[in-house]
Amino acid sequence: MAPFNPVHWMVTGGVLLVVGVVLPLLMVLQVLEPTFLLAFLSFAASTGGFLAGIAGLAAHGMGRRGPRDPF
Repeated sequence: MAPFNPVHWMVTGGVLLVVGVVLPLLMVLQVLEPTFLLAFLSFAASTGGFLAGIAGLAAHGMGRRGPRDPF
């Protein structure tokens, strides 16, 4: 398995965010029957996607810093 790659975390976060938006949209349009489990999975996907994306952005920024760059 490859080492921690920030770009993969950002892509995974983006996909989870899209899933977290599409699922409630399909529930509102009554394509999917709204259930508590589906609503919870939608919330978990959007929250997890946000956190994964932020972690990927932070790791990407830390990897691009020079050895003596304080910011």
